[in-house]
Amino acid sequence: MARGMNHVFLIGAMARDPELRYTQSGLAVFEATVAGEDHIVGHDGKERQLPFYHRVSILGKPAEWQGERGYRAGDPVLVEGSLEYNAWDAPEGGKRSMVRIKAFRIEQLAGQAPLTEDAGGGVRMAGGMNEVLVVGNLTREPELRYTPAGDAVLSLGLAVNENWTDRSGEKQEKVHWIDVTLWRELAEAMQNLQKGDPVLVKGRLMNESWTDKEGNKRSSTKVEATRVEALSRGAGAGSAATSPAAPRQAAGSAAYSAPSSYSGSGGAGMGNRSGGLDIDQGLNDIPPEEDDMPF
Repeated sequence: MARGMNHVFLIGAMARDPELRYTQSGLAVFEATVAGEDHIVGHDGKERQLPFYHRVSILGKPAEWQGERGYRAGDPVLVEGSLEYNAWDAPEGGKRSMVRIKAFRIEQLAGQAPLTEDAGGGVRMAGGMNEVLVVGNLTREPELRYTPAGDAVLSLGLAVNENWTDRSGEKQEKVHWIDVTLWRELAEAMQNLQKGDPVLVKGRLMNESWTDKEGNKRSSTKVEATRVEALSRGAGAGSAATSPAAPRQAAGSAAYSAPSSYSGSGGAGMGNRSGGLDIDQGLNDIPPEEDDMPF
C-alpha cells in the first residue's frame, strides 16, 4: 500500500466559542467548530450556497496554546490539518467510528468576515474555503449507482496511510479509512477503477446525517470529489491503474452534488441518508459529542 497524502484546509468562522478540556488521563483537547459556505455552480448553471460545519481538534500542549488565544464565536480562522479515523467499542455494544479533522494549526484571519446567523443559534462565514487533498488505495470495488433523477454516483472507500516516528524512535503507522463520493461525469469516468488502485482525490469535506433502523440519529463525514487522478501501481501495472485520468471538471459538473443530495429527496434511490446539512439547520446537524470516544 502506497504511503498516503492527507491534507485539509478550512477557512471559516468559529460557529460558537471553542472549548479547552482535559481527558481523564490529563490530555488537553482544544475543540472548535469551523463554519462557512461553499459557493457552487450546479450543473443547471445556478449558484448555490451550501453551508459546512466541521469540528476540528488539537491535542496536547498545542491545545493549551490555542486555548490561551481567546477565540470567540464569529472569529474568522484558517485551519490546516488532516482527516483522522477513530474506531471504538460503543457502550451499547458494537463498533462505532468517526472521521474528524486533526488540526496542525489554527490562525486567526485579519479583520472581520461577513457572518450568517443560523437557526441553531450559531454563526458561519458567508464564504470561506473547504478543501481536501488525499492519496490512498481503494479498499473495495467502486460502486456506481444512479439517482431517480438519473445522476451517476460512484462510491469509493479509501485507505490513507499515516507514518511517523515516535519520541522513542519507533516507526508508527496508522490507516485512515475515508469514504469518497463522485458525481455525474466524474463518477462515470472513474467507474473502472479497481480495488487496490492508488488514487489522488481532491474535493470538499461534507457531513451526512440519517436515522438508523433503531431510530438513532447517526452521522458521518466523507469527501465529495471534484477531481480524481488514477496513479500508477508501477511497472507491469494493469490497465485499470494506468487508465487515463479524468479530465479536470468544472465546479458545475463534478463539485456539486445532485440536487436531491441536499433537498432531502434523494432517500428514495440512495438509502435514508439526508446527504448533507440543510442550510437552515446549522448547528443542529453537527455530529454529536462522543464522550466515550478515546483520544
